[in-house]
Amino acid sequence: MKATIERWLAQRWYGGVEPGLGLRALAGIHRVMTSRRSRADRPLPLPVPVIVVGNFTAGGTGKTPLTIALAQYFQARGRSPGIISRGHGRQSRQPVRVVATTTVAECGDEPRLMFERTGLPVLVDADRLAAAHAAIATGCDILIADDGLQHRRLPRDVEIEVVDADRLYGNGLLIPAGPLREAPRPCDFQVVNGQGVGTSAWSMRLQLSDAVAIDGNDATVASVGAPVRRALHEFLPGPVHAVAAIGNPNRFFDALEALGLETRRHAFEDHHAFVVADFAGMQGPVLMTEKDAVKCRNLGLPNAWAVPVDARFTEGFFEAVEARLAVRHAQH
Repeated sequence: MKATIERWLAQRWYGGVEPGLGLRALAGIHRVMTSRRSRADRPLPLPVPVIVVGNFTAGGTGKTPLTIALAQYFQARGRSPGIISRGHGRQSRQPVRVVATTTVAECGDEPRLMFERTGLPVLVDADRLAAAHAAIATGCDILIADDGLQHRRLPRDVEIEVVDADRLYGNGLLIPAGPLREAPRPCDFQVVNGQGVGTSAWSMRLQLSDAVAIDGNDATVASVGAPVRRALHEFLPGPVHAVAAIGNPNRFFDALEALGLETRRHAFEDHHAFVVADFAGMQGPVLMTEKDAVKCRNLGLPNAWAVPVDARFTEGFFEAVEARLAVRHAQH
């Protein structure tokens, strides 16, 4: 049912179908609510610098790969970054610090992925300000908020907007008539996932890496030792089953097909909680995003593989963020 509604909305947000008076009226209510939030008192700065990564549209644009890349950059520079997140789609409500035994149900798929990729403190809380204080208490000296542009209570030194180059702002209308959470406003940096748009935007490209076996159930997977990896060209010519439950599944499918793979596309709603039945009838290799793979371990899926992505940016992006961060935090 939810997937059907998402497809129906996507046709109106991105497909050129008129949203209608009812959705426009609801968008007007949404505009009033967001304007009230925008007039909220400016929060007091935190004792450590804060970078907020977010977007003005509903759904994924590439925020998590960017958050991971920023955390790894500052970690390599000798800092002690912490990541804070709402943990969208999780089943628990209490604050969580992600550790090796934390389940996706407890923290959400994106926090689990960010922890696995970085090993850094990842604090999950609907109250991002509380998560920030918890991260500082662990010794973090710089914070990166994944999806926090609309969380006004969280102080920030630098804001980074991520835009999907394929979808941009859709029809430019507010939810539910369009995809906008709020009217776009200037941020310190605009990062475009895909081909850059405009001279002021920084470009981000997601590069696929070698596939990693999800479980040890396939005959080609060793039962002990390091995870088994296969170069994507080893799956040529296919067919392979491509599975994605992300904001824009076609981006993942298109990237696989650009390598020459013949794919059978299986798109699910964002943050979908997978069960074995979702893979019924999929014979042969199954390739999925890392975000989906963290939810599919221990399902006993034969020949299932995660395809990691690494974010690549316009030269000088990280240095520009670091310089802006130093100036802004010094002003406090």
